[in-house]
Amino acid sequence: MMLNIFSNFITVDDKRRLVEIFPDPVRKQWNKWELRGLVLLSLTLQTSLIYSGHRRKYIAKRRIRIFIWCAYLLADWIATVALGLLVDRQGNSASSSSNNSNKDYGDLTLMAFWAPFLLLHLGGPDTITAYALADNELWLRHLLGLVVQTAAAIYITLLAWDGSVVSVLTVPMLVCGIIKYGERSWVLMSANREQFRDSVLADQDPGPNYARFMEEFCLKEAEGYYVAAVQVDEGNSPEDDVENTAGAAAPSVPNPDASTLDIADYFFETLKFKRLFVDLILGFHPRDVSQSFFEKQEYNTAFEVIEIELGFAYDVFYTKAPIIYTPFGLFFRLATSFITLSVLLTFVASMNMRPHKHQPEDVVITCILLIGAILLEAYAAISLLFSDWANLWLSHRSLKFPFKHVVSSLQSSQKGKRWSNSMYQYSLIDFCLNHKSASFQKISKVIPLHKRIKNLWEKWESMLQLKHLTITPELKSFIFNHFKEKSTDTELDLKILNTCRGAVSLRTHKSYGTFKWTVDVEFDHSILIWHIATDLCFNLDKTGEEFKQEWNHYMILSKRLADYMLYILVMCPFMLPIGIGMIRFRDTCAEAMVFFKERNSTSKLEAYEMLGQVSTKVFPATVKGDRSKSVLFEACKLAASLSEMGDSDPGKMWKMVGDVWVEILGYAASQCRGFDHAQQLEKGGELLTHVWLLMAHLGITEHFKIEEGHGRVKLAVT
Repeated sequence: MMLNIFSNFITVDDKRRLVEIFPDPVRKQWNKWELRGLVLLSLTLQTSLIYSGHRRKYIAKRRIRIFIWCAYLLADWIATVALGLLVDRQGNSASSSSNNSNKDYGDLTLMAFWAPFLLLHLGGPDTITAYALADNELWLRHLLGLVVQTAAAIYITLLAWDGSVVSVLTVPMLVCGIIKYGERSWVLMSANREQFRDSVLADQDPGPNYARFMEEFCLKEAEGYYVAAVQVDEGNSPEDDVENTAGAAAPSVPNPDASTLDIADYFFETLKFKRLFVDLILGFHPRDVSQSFFEKQEYNTAFEVIEIELGFAYDVFYTKAPIIYTPFGLFFRLATSFITLSVLLTFVASMNMRPHKHQPEDVVITCILLIGAILLEAYAAISLLFSDWANLWLSHRSLKFPFKHVVSSLQSSQKGKRWSNSMYQYSLIDFCLNHKSASFQKISKVIPLHKRIKNLWEKWESMLQLKHLTITPELKSFIFNHFKEKSTDTELDLKILNTCRGAVSLRTHKSYGTFKWTVDVEFDHSILIWHIATDLCFNLDKTGEEFKQEWNHYMILSKRLADYMLYILVMCPFMLPIGIGMIRFRDTCAEAMVFFKERNSTSKLEAYEMLGQVSTKVFPATVKGDRSKSVLFEACKLAASLSEMGDSDPGKMWKMVGDVWVEILGYAASQCRGFDHAQQLEKGGELLTHVWLLMAHLGITEHFKIEEGHGRVKLAVT
């Protein structure tokens, strides 16, 4: 068997080396506790994953992602190695003696009872089945692992079978392990991109029978009648659909959040907005219903609906939600919990009622595994009960559920934990100033280092420069009102708005002629020059506080969006259109560091002032040529133009800059593929993803390809 070969490869060769290196007492202790330690470590990793696996949904900190990543990878590896050791020891015991006890290894009969628990651990917790979307693409590998490792567990059980109570109890636990592991393989397959796309595709629709219609048309025309195809208008208005959906659930809602849940579920499941995650199109009906709802809402309601929808998407792609929130899933949960509890009680009773020769430490470890399995099931059940899915289920039923009010209040307290509600900030000039003074730069001048080492160090320094800010209600309101105004503007074509990167906002503020050159360049080029210019204007502004308070709001929002979009460009380039953004960024950083070094800038404010004093009467590209892709002084030229505009009316200037940044944000969101948006959900979510779904709900997307109705016509014969 594959596992047997693997375990033999590890154990035989490695143990021979241990014999040569370590003394005999150390080797005996290693043999005694090697398997025991791996089994307990496997249970510890499962406990860590079930507790922290779901927390990354609303925590964007890197440390928790690193911890979950290590635990996720180690959990499968530890369980697989432990199963391989069991195969090896049971095989050696069966070939050497009929007695399943070995003074070096321990009680092999009781250890064989641990094999089903390793299958349970390989099945993983309900809160995390995939660390990243790439794990879903490897579902066939997990399916093969299910077959091989289940066969290994059965093989261990057969070798250790002696008809005792422990051997009999192994069978129901094997069933539990197979169910758990099978659930994980099924969920990984369901969340696979191809399988998920197939599951949300509508039924094949050949449309009205055109050939039969034309036969009747020609027949009537041949008989001398005047025949015409008349369009038939039928169906309810979009407003009625939304009101009926919310109103039907309103009488039985358990808490104020339920109506929002109903709407989010209606959009995600009924209107199939989940298709957007695999880049499928939506029809005219979802577009009209969604637009009519969101255009009447305030920003807080709109973003809350989107948070719930993205929470549903996270659960579908990264957890066991596709199966546990079904009748079969609930049945399996009850079955595995009942079986595990029954096995625990039977095992404890058998150990107390009958004399046995099992070693005390093995009995204790077995009890720990059984109790741990029950506690993990209990925690999973509690997580299930306090989820949006359970809240939605309760809101549709008026039954007298025990502790219903307690559950409802706890669910309400958890509603703020659907995503991180934060965004990263990255400043190019701050990075250049810190990078210039870094000790690594001084070391690299003395000791020549490999280019890859330098690149890795620069990446690490970039991560250290990141700042984490909470997304304020003011920023959400600003973004929502911007797109809401554009979606209700009858003079704007929403498809054209979807492809604009600031031009519409510049025309609105009657500044397109002045700043046209900043938005007609490549997208990453535009992000860099607007980022640096916004940063310069923000730090060099010297307007008095009495005037500043009137437009300080737009200035702060512009600065935060500028730093956020640079973070996307540097850290998440796959979310932007294909370009040479990193080349431009690196060249711009290099030119900035040379500029600061030549002028020996000692402070941040001094560096900004030096950049602001550079004359840009001649366009930088004319002097520099095209070899270097740096845009530093193009940004200085833009900052100078903005400052001239701000001298006369700073409020108008910062309002324009803010609108341009929201438009840039919207363009980036709409150009990013749905699957890449889904990939960011496991990192706490991105503001870019929320904007993407908001724009889709307002009809500002290319995914609405069906413009007309069903085309139902009838023959008009006169």
